[in-house]
Formats: sequence, C-alpha cells, structure tokens
Amino acid sequence: MQYALFLGCKIPYFVPHYEMAARRVLAELDVKLVEPEFNCCGYPMRHLYFDSYLLANARNMAIAEAQGLDILTPCKCCFGSFMRVRHLLREFPALKEKVDAGLAKEGLSYTGKHAVKHLLTVLHADVGLEALAAKVRRPYEGLKVAPMYGCHAIRPSKMTKFDDPAAPSLIDELLRVTGADTVDWDGKLSCCGSPVRGWNEKLSLDMAGKLLRQARRGGADILCISCPYSQMQVEWASEVSNQADMAEFVGGSMLYPQILGLSMGFAPEELGLSYNMPDVSFILSFLKREPQRAAG
Repeated sequence: MQYALFLGCKIPYFVPHYEMAARRVLAELDVKLVEPEFNCCGYPMRHLYFDSYLLANARNMAIAEAQGLDILTPCKCCFGSFMRVRHLLREFPALKEKVDAGLAKEGLSYTGKHAVKHLLTVLHADVGLEALAAKVRRPYEGLKVAPMYGCHAIRPSKMTKFDDPAAPSLIDELLRVTGADTVDWDGKLSCCGSPVRGWNEKLSLDMAGKLLRQARRGGADILCISCPYSQMQVEWASEVSNQADMAEFVGGSMLYPQILGLSMGFAPEELGLSYNMPDVSFILSFLKREPQRAAG
C-alpha cells in the first residue's frame, strides 16, 4: 500500500508526536508514504476567500492524482476540508470549471478518481483489524479508554462518510484491537472548543475542561484522540488549568497511533510519548510484560 502523505500545517510544529507515532506504526505495517510538495488544505480561507479555498484544496488532490496516489492525512480538519471540496466539485459544475481553469495554469487537473483517506480509515479498512491484531505484542490489560471522534471527520456525514455520525464505532474497534476497553462517555461526539479559541478563550477552555471531566466521570483512564486540534486543546487545558481542576480531569490524552504503537511493542521514545502533556507514561503499567522492540 502506498499513499501521498498530507500532514497539514499544525502537526509538524504543534503535534510532532502525532507524526512520529503515525510514521512508526505505518512503517511496521508496510504502508509506504510518498511526500509531494503540497500546500495548505485551504481551510483557513474557507469563509474569507472561498474560490481560493477550493483551488488550494483541489491543487493538492491534483498533485496526488498526477502521481496515481490516494491521499492519507492524519488531520481530521484537513480530511474534512478535502471531503467538502470533493463534494462541492462533484455537485456544482460551475465551481469545477473555475477550479479547472486555475489548475490548468500549472498543467494540473482534478478528476476525483483518487481517494482522500484519514489515517484511521486506512488502518481500519485498508490494513484491516485482523492485520493490526497480528502485530500486537503487548496488549493492554484493564486499560479503559474514552475515544473522541471529533467534528470534522463525522460531520457533515454525507460529505465525509467516515462513520455513522450518530453511533460511530470505528475508533472503538481500533482500540479494542490493542486489548484496551472503551467507555461510552458523554463527550464522545462533542467539539473540543478549538474553533472558538481565537474569539473566546474562556469558552474554549471551558469546553476542553468539560471533556476532560466527562472522560473521567465515564470511568476512563485516558482519552484517545486522532485530531491535532483536539490534542492541542486538551494539552493546553492541562497546561493552564489549576490543580483543583486538574484533579477532576482524566489522566491525560494520547493519539491513537501512540496507543497502538505501544501495544505493538515500540518504545515510548519512538512514539513521542514525552511530548504529551500531562505525562501519560502511567499507561505503560497497563501493558503486558513482554520485551519491547529495539528503538530505531
């Protein structure tokens, strides 16, 4: 399997542990990554310069298409942005004509023949649960995880087609492969508060704190995230909250490829565990005691 990797803007700088863990896990699963020179997915321009948003997004897909590759992105915001543009260009021919004219100036074209997939979809559907299970060397015992599905992957569902928007199960199934138990909690489908952070910081912090409290009340040891914005939110909340609030929060948050990678036997440093805030090394105590793979 080979994909064009689209990391997006946030992951390399703000969430390097997401990239580290994803690359390590995918390499072990023999998923090959090609890295074209992409631009931004266009999402920040969507409400200000709509035509630019469409063109920037379609340009990325055209670049991957020229190499005969589907796009794999770990960013749910980028994934949602791609899927929205694919829908719009399919449903509105006039928009497609504008985009085609812009792409033609660079000798590019977009047909939509190649897919855009989120990292979790690749793991779940393309690699497959059975193949993942075969790679698990240190399954968790007694670990309770609160999966967070986020906004951009499951809504609007007619565009993203990621999972059932009312009763999603994909992340739960991926977690159970590692031996972890998933909990059904109130914030499973909630927004993390990131979209309002630039306008109302207090509200944004309250929303993130509420999720961390809900995950603990749901009985979870750890929160599982697969979106850079959500990971940034909960780490920020952990950094700025007082000790009284922290005492009510779940033990921390981890990105899915980190949780998976540990169960596959990789060392914490290979998965960027030291970048997580707060410290989540307690999760190691839930792993079966088997030798880890050598780092590197």
